[in-house]
Amino acid sequence: MSNTNAADEPIFKALLMPHRSLGRGGFVVLMAAVATLWLGTGLFFLVAGAWPVLGFFGIDLLALYVAFRLNYRAGRQREEVALSRTRLDIRKVAPCGRAEEHRFNPFGTRFSVSRHAEIGITRMAVEARERSVSLGGFLNPDDRESFADAFGAALATAKGR
Repeated sequence: MSNTNAADEPIFKALLMPHRSLGRGGFVVLMAAVATLWLGTGLFFLVAGAWPVLGFFGIDLLALYVAFRLNYRAGRQREEVALSRTRLDIRKVAPCGRAEEHRFNPFGTRFSVSRHAEIGITRMAVEARERSVSLGGFLNPDDRESFADAFGAALATAKGR
């Protein structure tokens, strides 16, 4: 026999993470290609007597590297959503690893979706009394629509509608 109550079994679970189109291997290839191109061009200017250009290409390469590293760091954030008939758990993890957890009773919550005519969903939030927790702010428009449809249907199922 299981100690788990059937009402506590998850109806819906989702892990929301920002999309990053360039993986680690692609990043290495990109940086190697840019470094090779800029080094070749920089050496041309060095031979021509314009040696400061080589240094500026180095600064550009460093700036590009830092920008990608910050982008990948921001990509470490995530939101975990778990819904059962008795509770709704939302766990938001920041890029630094700091987590905040929110727990709701599904019967006292409302899933709020704000839309713009041209853009689509601009904001999603779970609201209960005086509390509001936004969800999926980093998702692209298609993923927001997909999540909103699935989560809205699951919340309605949890409430027995």
